[in-house]
Amino acid sequence: MKTLLIASSNRGKLVEIRDILNGLPFELVLPEDLGLHVEVAETGQRYGDNAALKAEAYFSASRQVRPEGLLTLADDSGLEVAVLGGAPGLYSARYSPKPGATDADRRRYLIQQLEGRQPDGEFGWRASFHCTVAVLGPGVGLRLFDGECPGEVITEERGTGGFGYDPIFYLPEYGQTMAELGEAFKNRISHRARALQSARPFLAGLAQTE
Repeated sequence: MKTLLIASSNRGKLVEIRDILNGLPFELVLPEDLGLHVEVAETGQRYGDNAALKAEAYFSASRQVRPEGLLTLADDSGLEVAVLGGAPGLYSARYSPKPGATDADRRRYLIQQLEGRQPDGEFGWRASFHCTVAVLGPGVGLRLFDGECPGEVITEERGTGGFGYDPIFYLPEYGQTMAELGEAFKNRISHRARALQSARPFLAGLAQTE
């Protein structure tokens, strides 16, 4: 079975990706599982730029484990709120100015930025999650795959699943926040799920090669 390095330190993301890619013959590992420690400056102007930077950095580091390197998958994602001009966008994971900010801090800060702004959706403020997945490996040139999930930001936190902005990201068609959906369903319709589903045929082809 081939190894697929997930370029992240987030074990929750590993579980999510493993579920979405279920059935593909890969052993998914995190850098820490291999003793790799990588710092990547996310200086890109697009999600694809940052995903590519992470894929390249972790693929290069994986040569410490295997001379030719390991097949590597990285992603970058963000929440874009229409009335905030697309913010937090690329800075979603570091949106709060509070040092050592948690996901809850970032959600509170986002809601503060929306105070006094007229909601433009049926339930809150129109928003969309975006994700770009990058795949790079030995003999495999960089490939990018995109996914998007529209919804609305609401002020009341609902649900205990997921992470990040999930408790305040409401999906009107399902009548629930991303955090209320349950992992199995979320991993069918989320922005990351859609990007990974787009990448799945490519990954399946790589799994068949020697």
